[in-house]
Amino acid sequence: MNDHDYEDRRNCDTGRCGRARRRIGADLSSETRDRRGGEDKASGNSGLMRPTPLSYRPGGESTTIGRLMEREGIFPEIKEAAEEGKPILGTCAGMVLLAKEGDEEVAKTGQPLLGLMDVKVKRNAFGRQRESFEVLLKMSIFEETFHAVFIRAPAITQAAENVEILATFDEHVVAAKQGNIIALSFHPELTEDRRFHHYFIDLCK
Repeated sequence: MNDHDYEDRRNCDTGRCGRARRRIGADLSSETRDRRGGEDKASGNSGLMRPTPLSYRPGGESTTIGRLMEREGIFPEIKEAAEEGKPILGTCAGMVLLAKEGDEEVAKTGQPLLGLMDVKVKRNAFGRQRESFEVLLKMSIFEETFHAVFIRAPAITQAAENVEILATFDEHVVAAKQGNIIALSFHPELTEDRRFHHYFIDLCK
C-alpha cells in the first residue's frame, strides 16, 4: 500500500467511500423497489429514514454518527425496524453502533449504542488510519474469498451463542449475523464484488 492509498483512506468519507455508497445505495434502492413491486408508502417516521424493507448503516466516525442519530430521532426508528424483522447491515462504524457493549474507548467517548447485537466491540482493533489494509477474506457464506477493505476497522471481541460468526481475521471476528442483523468490520462497497450486497438484499425475500 503506497502513500496515495493512505490518502484515499484519509479522504474516505468525502471521496472514494462517498461515491461508492451513493452508487451502492442507488443499486439497493432500485432492486428493493423492484422486489416490492412499487414505490414506498408514506409512514409516520421522522422523515429521515425512508420506509424500506432493509436498513444499511455505513461506516464513518461512530461517535459522531451515533450522536447525530440520537439527536435526529433515528435510533428508535432503527430499533423498531429491527423488532419488525427488517434486515439491518452495519459496516465499520455501523458494527460499533449495533453492539450492546463497547471497549474502554467507546465508554470514554460516551458513544451511543443501538444494542441490537449480543456482542462486544473494540474500536480501531487493527490500529489507526495508517494501518488500514485489504485482504482476501474467507467467509462462511461464500465459496470464494471476498476482497475486504479495512479502514481503521473495529472488531467483535465477544459474541453470544446466538450470534453466527461469518468471518474472522487475525483472531478477530470481522463479520457476524444475529437473526436479521449483520455487522461487518470492513467496507464491501469499496470493491466491484457485489456478492455481499446481493446476499443482504436476499434476506428481504
